[in-house]
Amino acid sequence: MNLISPFSLALVAITALAFLGLPIGHAMIAGSILYLLLAGLDMGTAAEQLLNGMYSNYIILSVPLFILAAEFMNIGSMTDRLMTFCNALVGRFRGGLAQVNILQSIIFAGMSGSAIADAAGTGRMMQAMMTRDGRYTPSYAAATTAVSSVIGPIIPPSIPMVLYALVSDASIGFLFLGGVIPGLLMALGQMIIVAITARRRNFPVEKPVPLRKLPRITLDAFPSLMMPVVLLGGIYSGVMTPTEAAAVAAAYALLISAGLYRSVSWRGFYSSLAISARTSVSIGMLIAGSLVFNYVVTVENIPEGVKALLAGWNLSPIGFLIFVNVLLLLLGCVLEGTAILLIVVPVLIPTAQALGIDLVHFGVVVVINIMIGLITPPYGLLLFIMTNISGAPLRSIVRDVMPFLFAMLAALAILTFVPETVLWLPRLFGYQG
Repeated sequence: MNLISPFSLALVAITALAFLGLPIGHAMIAGSILYLLLAGLDMGTAAEQLLNGMYSNYIILSVPLFILAAEFMNIGSMTDRLMTFCNALVGRFRGGLAQVNILQSIIFAGMSGSAIADAAGTGRMMQAMMTRDGRYTPSYAAATTAVSSVIGPIIPPSIPMVLYALVSDASIGFLFLGGVIPGLLMALGQMIIVAITARRRNFPVEKPVPLRKLPRITLDAFPSLMMPVVLLGGIYSGVMTPTEAAAVAAAYALLISAGLYRSVSWRGFYSSLAISARTSVSIGMLIAGSLVFNYVVTVENIPEGVKALLAGWNLSPIGFLIFVNVLLLLLGCVLEGTAILLIVVPVLIPTAQALGIDLVHFGVVVVINIMIGLITPPYGLLLFIMTNISGAPLRSIVRDVMPFLFAMLAALAILTFVPETVLWLPRLFGYQG
């Protein structure tokens, strides 16, 4: 590549602007416009790509709606009732509150689709519960919350999978199904780590909830537990598209929180709308920037160039997947996951298709890599969020995260080498890939 080519200068501009503090989405738009100017192309193409991409991709609308659904759950008492239900099930075991933390993430995963929403929504509550009376160290409570939040975007619904579907044209419904078993596998690995650590560090045993109270607790949490059923049932029965299901999920969460539980104030309602809007705009600008930059990448024929380069390496499908895992794990140490998904992954998709790798399997592997990046130092966004929530030093949280990280990497290896762990459930529902 010519070091002073328009594309090289555009990359330099994007990197410089990002380091100077400009949001990466804005930096990509600016760098792409610079490329169009230097290449002698119509700069209005940037606006055309942005508008066409944002307004013609109906599935993008599901992102703010899933975010809104999670916020409506947080302002109501749905999460409190789910927490009580989880505690009744697994709180009685040694290290029970840590197991509750993971179990509630599995359930909450079927509602929000966002690791950040999971950590921010229930993270403060779990942190307070686990550290009360010194039962767990602040760093271990924070580490458990961070790693369990990673499950959220793997078990459907999943905002990262929506974004992957946007760049790959893979079926969002089958991607959601493909994430179920991997998400449960990662949760199982985390629970095993908690059980081992609980015995070694003599974690406390919570006072067991009498079994006679379990039916009442379950009934109390039942409307909340039905939300994933409504959401996924609507998608896979063919009644709703994923975007329509996201709207129904937001309406259902508001209806249950405000109408049934009567736990929503006007202030809380306004706050949830404001938080959802800010988060959605942030993600929206990143999507907009990626749409414009991906046009530049296409003009430069970068995907085909990468495909030809990798073809020269004579990689097998498994070899390519190992390469992708290593690449994405390294990038996850320094870059934000959505940026990786929207900028780097589209370049890799043509090679995956040429090697005959199923795009649903590839998508789930990619999303898991990106989620692991959320708890990988030095960038690890979830690590910073939990440092802020817990007040524990970052190095202490990283130390407690490491055993979980190794377990998650082992699960990733299984999913990479055994595609059926991802594809079995989609094929059960008619997937022909």
